[in-house]
Amino acid sequence: MNTLALRLGASLYVPATRTDLGEIGNGFKLPQARSVILCTEDAVHEHDLPLALANLAFALTEFGPRHGGRPLRFIRPRSAQVLTQLLGMPGIFNVDGFVLPKITARNVPTYLDLLDGSPFTAMLTVETREAFSTRDMEALRDVVLERGADVLSVRVGGNDLLNILGMRRTRGVTAYETPLRGVIDRMVSLFRPFGINVSAPVYDFTRDDRTLAREVREDLLHGTFGKTAIHPDQIAVIEAAYAVTLVEVEAAEAILAPDAPAVFRVGDMMCEPATHRQWARAVLERARVYGTNLEPSPDESSLAWERSL
Repeated sequence: MNTLALRLGASLYVPATRTDLGEIGNGFKLPQARSVILCTEDAVHEHDLPLALANLAFALTEFGPRHGGRPLRFIRPRSAQVLTQLLGMPGIFNVDGFVLPKITARNVPTYLDLLDGSPFTAMLTVETREAFSTRDMEALRDVVLERGADVLSVRVGGNDLLNILGMRRTRGVTAYETPLRGVIDRMVSLFRPFGINVSAPVYDFTRDDRTLAREVREDLLHGTFGKTAIHPDQIAVIEAAYAVTLVEVEAAEAILAPDAPAVFRVGDMMCEPATHRQWARAVLERARVYGTNLEPSPDESSLAWERSL
């Protein structure tokens, strides 16, 4: 997985109508945010778009240069026309990229043409009825691959997709207990084998940490990484699930060892370097970024390396 995608963590959505965008983007305010998405689209009413763009223009001049101590900065333009405006603003090179809205195979070339030759990475938000079509998503993937575009992640726009079905999220219910499960699984199977990360949709309720934590665990089980947060309090809950266990770290290190056997066992976990290397690399990178879970697994007290099955 792309190392930058692993650093996204819980991407905090911030309406660009706020007047503290500079403080947030520099990491002075909400320093727990690893990545922020400054939004001019669904989070901003159409009549407030001029205000949002004015706020962004000012914030871009306040942003310090790229460095490790500040969050990754992305802007979500409302349209290709708004992206064109943003690209002409002084200070725009202090952001890392753009989150492109309502992307399909038909409109993505317009956005990619605007970003061609720039240092910016793109995240594509899939949130139209085409997301329910394997054929349409294959077409989108093929356009991206043929263009050689720098696409960091495909983001699943859960609320827009449920809206198409006349539904919305329910407290206590994860995305995987709704029709979103099929969409997410489709995105993972179509994009991840080609090196493009898939990010999970937002959980709408800010005072239901239990369900949020359960959903993030399911996000990982279904092959996504990174998740939209709509409130700063969600960040810690989401990123706690990204920490790995000490057992996983030990297994990953053994799998990547130069002298690793073809197959061996850690506790009751089969390890096969030929098929588990990518998992092992991702585990060690997650441990580096998000740390380890110090709580022992149920069988950790009896763990001993067993070099053969």
